[in-house]
Amino acid sequence: MQLGTRWSAGSEPPASVPASLRAEISRVEAELPDDAPRPSWTLTWLEGRPIAELDTGIEVVIGPDGVAISRPFSD
Repeated sequence: MQLGTRWSAGSEPPASVPASLRAEISRVEAELPDDAPRPSWTLTWLEGRPIAELDTGIEVVIGPDGVAISRPFSD
């Protein structure tokens, strides 16, 4: 695993966040409650694939079809 970077939800993702994840990250952020503290994202790489994990327990990954999906963390 390669550690990437962290950023706050609602702020511009760093340049290192792949374009393939950005739309799904934005969709997840749009569902966050406005009155709660902003969680942070962590970008990591596993076997060369990007994974964006939100502190709330959601991750955004590239699915088998090459499209970004969000799901609860998997162990």
